[in-house]
Amino acid sequence: MVREKMILNLKNMSEKWDVVIVGGGASGLGAAVEAATRGLKTLLLEQDDFTKGTSSRSTKLVHGGVRYLAQGNISLVLEALRERGLMKQNAPHLVKDQSFIIPSYKWWVKPYYTIGLTVYDLMAGRLGLGRSLPYSRKKTLKHIPTLIKEKLRGGVVYHDGQFDDARYGINLCQTFVENGGTAINYMKVVGLNKTNGNISGVTVIDQETEEKFEINAKVVVNATGVFVDDIIKMDAPKSRDIVCVSQGVHLVLDKEFVPNDYAIMIPKTDDGRVLFAVPWHNKVVVGTTDIQKEKAELEPKALDEEIDFILETAGRFLTKMPKRSDVKSVFAGLRPLAAPTGEGKKTKEISRGHKIYISDSGLVTITGGKWTTYRQMAEETVDTASKVAGFVLKKSITRKLPLHGWKQNVDLKDPLYFYGSDAEKILSLAKSNKDMGLCLSQELGIIKAQVVWAVRNEMARSLEDVLSRRTRALLLDARESVRIAPEVATIMAIELGKDEDWIEKQINKYTSLAANYVLN
Repeated sequence: MVREKMILNLKNMSEKWDVVIVGGGASGLGAAVEAATRGLKTLLLEQDDFTKGTSSRSTKLVHGGVRYLAQGNISLVLEALRERGLMKQNAPHLVKDQSFIIPSYKWWVKPYYTIGLTVYDLMAGRLGLGRSLPYSRKKTLKHIPTLIKEKLRGGVVYHDGQFDDARYGINLCQTFVENGGTAINYMKVVGLNKTNGNISGVTVIDQETEEKFEINAKVVVNATGVFVDDIIKMDAPKSRDIVCVSQGVHLVLDKEFVPNDYAIMIPKTDDGRVLFAVPWHNKVVVGTTDIQKEKAELEPKALDEEIDFILETAGRFLTKMPKRSDVKSVFAGLRPLAAPTGEGKKTKEISRGHKIYISDSGLVTITGGKWTTYRQMAEETVDTASKVAGFVLKKSITRKLPLHGWKQNVDLKDPLYFYGSDAEKILSLAKSNKDMGLCLSQELGIIKAQVVWAVRNEMARSLEDVLSRRTRALLLDARESVRIAPEVATIMAIELGKDEDWIEKQINKYTSLAANYVLN
């Protein structure tokens, strides 16, 4: 996955691409893998870095959606439970079983959720991850000793999946390239080209060199998440918006707040949402909120009211109430919800299901959905694109497609576990040069070889790419990521052939960005 090689592929393409996909998040990367594995000549273009937006800012859950079951959305739950099992099967180094406990402070909680979650287990069938059971007060406190003990009656345990979203995205991209695809980050689509009223390609600008390309394609897929309406309006300026944007915020705390491997799920908060406290990379991710946003942005910011809501709600259940000073990082993500036709629906009430649209000129747009169902979304999107372009419809093979890095039974205590089979190559790189094995951050377990690997093999182009998405330093401990930024920038400059001026600009830009992840 080398950007210069990808650009060369683009320049050397003398015929039309079968499929051009705009957007390098979960739905775009999924569709790219789907198209390439069916033998279609596929190009994926991302205006920033892969998974820069929503797809690197999730709650880190691979789940059927207990909340959707309560809402009666049975078909979405069934689809998500099946896809949850397939994600774990296809990327066992990134997706793991996660036990959740719903604490019971009222007599009816245990029987009510035990019955509901048993239905959830039955719906999962052979792809289930474990059986839901009522827990005594003693057993609940054994697994989550930091829960408030007063009036605690016990809890209900259930099982879902947990993963690293940005790393999953990178492995999808690598899988796509290994199957003959071409993926380019920092390549912005600025126009849709038409022939006789039908979409026939895109105009793009390389964000690094400002070089312009006219690209011909048999079909164009719009998979730009919260930005789909921008692309649709390039096609038909008077189109109504099809996406409703909702913001979710997460706080990252030290492991001491939820010290064991069990996660907490609070099924009904004051605003009617679900609150999770989930162990992740030796920290705890707590969230999420759900507020409507007027417009989409690449770098959304958490509002004080969202931060206070999470701290206050978590504090009602934990013996040590988390304060702003305890927050290692705060990150916000935007959800692309398929806008309802009726008025007045709150964002938390809008279905998390996906929708596929075909415009009069043949633009295929995928919107809505969630990480867990990305593969099903991709399959349907490529089926639709194939019909639009008149391709012979080939059968999908992605249900049983191991992703790049596939490795079973990884050691979760190994700081390199999420690289899967690539971990050995990174260690080999570290051993090849004494300097490469040096630790950049003891706290986060990051070594110099990871930075070199990210540049050479994962198309990392900026400090943010490495510190936010190739490693998860920015999300795990924003201050620590700023501390190691100068050293990371220096390593990257050597690899990319950049000068001191580039290093200084990268450090300044990254420091400014990271300030939004730190609470004062």
